[in-house]
Amino acid sequence: MDIPDSLIDLQRAADAEWARLAELTDNDEREAQRLVWFEAGARAQAAITEWAAAHNENRYKVEKAVREAVRHPESGSD
Repeated sequence: MDIPDSLIDLQRAADAEWARLAELTDNDEREAQRLVWFEAGARAQAAITEWAAAHNENRYKVEKAVREAVRHPESGSD
């Protein structure tokens, strides 16, 4: 499956927001960052769902491929 860079970029952005969340200890900052992470994740999920539907692909398989491409680029799975 040929995953577009736009989906990979959105997932990377969501993962980066999660990493920022994991570093925070202040509850107010964590709550604000949790919302940022949630919104970034929602954008990635919406784009994955839209792309999968447009290309007649299984959304769960597309999501898995996107996450593999982002989190394990050395595997080169498609």
